[in-house]
Order: sequence, then C-alpha cells, then structure tokens
Amino acid sequence: MVAPRRKRYNRKQRLTVAENWVPTYEGKNIVKGYSKWFGVDKVCAIAELELLGYEIDPKYKVQILKQYKAKSKAGKKKKREEKSELAPWQDSNFYFIAGYTSGGAPYGITWEEYEKDIKEDNDDKKDDMNNKKLEINVDYDFLNGDIPF
Repeated sequence: MVAPRRKRYNRKQRLTVAENWVPTYEGKNIVKGYSKWFGVDKVCAIAELELLGYEIDPKYKVQILKQYKAKSKAGKKKKREEKSELAPWQDSNFYFIAGYTSGGAPYGITWEEYEKDIKEDNDDKKDDMNNKKLEINVDYDFLNGDIPF
C-alpha cells in the first residue's frame, strides 16, 4: 500500500500546501499536527512552520531539539552495541575464540593461523587442478587378433 500523497511531498510541495492547511488546523499543537499530517519529524515541522512565518515557543523548540539529540545519541549507542555483539567470537588477535582459560585468557585460532590455513587451502586447490589430467583407460587387448565378431 502506498502512503498518502501528502506524506510523499518534498519540502517545496509541503510549504505550498501548508499555506492552505495551517489555517484549517483545529488542534492544540500545530507542530505535532504538521508532523503527523505531512509525515515529517518535529524538528522539520518547526523549521517549515517558521519558514511560513509562524512563531514557535522557544522553550518548546529547545525541548524538541533535546529530544531529537537524545534519540539520535541513543540510536548511535544501540548501533555500536549491536556491532560489537555481531562477532563475540572474534577480536583483534583471534579469528575464532574457542573459549577462555580459568584465568580469563582466550584461546582459539589466531588471525595468522587462519590466513595460513586459507593460503594452504588455496594452494592445495591450485595443485589439484594442475595435477588433474585427462586419464583415458583403453583396453587394447582386442587388437591381438581375437576379434569377437
């Protein structure tokens, strides 16, 4: 299902339509109504309403900007945490951490071992491809004069 056209407008189109929409708005909070009607965030709604000449309470503006920054900061923190959780079995020294000793030291496959094994595997595959020859086993015993037909 496609979103309503008014929610797909760019800024120029929104400002044109908003000139007619704002006088018809009957709600208490013009910023909230604008953001819901046109599908934009409140920071954008404040900026566009100010472009149209409407005054927004400075305290409300500061409050919205603080909320926006806090939400942005929380999102970045969450993203960082998710990124660190993606590979708990790896770190800068180990490709794969199999476990930890009783003292807390990790053990497993180091990056050097991993790269060495990968290189050996690739070399083995190349050798196998080079060593494979077309083997044709033909039994030439029938040429000895004993023709079966």
